[in-house]
Amino acid sequence: MTDDKLLTEAELELMNALWDVGSGTVRDVQAALPPGRAYTTVSTILRILVDKGFAVATPEGRAHRYAPAVTRADYQERSVRHLVGHVFDGDALALARHLVSGEVSADQLEALRRLVDARLGR
Repeated sequence: MTDDKLLTEAELELMNALWDVGSGTVRDVQAALPPGRAYTTVSTILRILVDKGFAVATPEGRAHRYAPAVTRADYQERSVRHLVGHVFDGDALALARHLVSGEVSADQLEALRRLVDARLGR
């Protein structure tokens, strides 16, 4: 799996369910999704996630048990690197500027200040 490979919207929805479940069969993952996802669709997307290296499948009777092959935190980091590199032309400060100029509460800004202070050793 290459570092720049990202998930489609449908794949990410299933990965979020798989991260929440931890590991499970197609039915387990399907149950963690909003109603309306067909079993065959969930099964197909889980197989795609395995093929892409985001999940692993182990035989369990006649079914398979699926589990994440990457952590949510690792995928979030990969996504942010991609966002900074491709949308903000490698300028992480531009992303931060955009985030804090948006709808960020005073509490969130204060939490961000504490994170920056900790990173700077203050």
